[in-house]
Amino acid sequence: MTLPGLQVTEAGDTGLVLTRSFAAPAHLVFAALTQPDLLRRWHGARGWHLTGCEVDLRPGGAWRFVSHGPGGAEMEMYGEFREVEPPARLVQTEIHRGWPEGAALVTTVLAEADGHTTMTVTVRYPSPEIRDQVVRTPMRRGAGESYDRLSSLLDHEKRDHS
Repeated sequence: MTLPGLQVTEAGDTGLVLTRSFAAPAHLVFAALTQPDLLRRWHGARGWHLTGCEVDLRPGGAWRFVSHGPGGAEMEMYGEFREVEPPARLVQTEIHRGWPEGAALVTTVLAEADGHTTMTVTVRYPSPEIRDQVVRTPMRRGAGESYDRLSSLLDHEKRDHS
């Protein structure tokens, strides 16, 4: 079965919804989204590598990612977990270093059926301007490549756990 790639749609003035299905159970997808040793293996577009990864996985716990990419580029994002409900739901804030204002609110829902998991990520940005700025970046391509890497990791993890 071939699963479709990343789907990105706008939601209202400040939102984006990213949807992607994986041929893996929800508990493996959740682990890959929250465990630093797994995050380092897939997070980021091609050419980007997660070099700093801190995750305090509990409501009120902080997280921080630092990625390095082509030409010495660096990206840092961080936030706080608001809800942690393994293996089905994460709600967290997200701030990118350099954003002019506020935090995005990111809700990730994992729905499993027949060994496949559909991940729906809803991002509410602090303003329409920031959402539009994100849409103008190569975010769709980068997120798509990152989730392709996640899919490959999940295939490998499934084989190791079967």
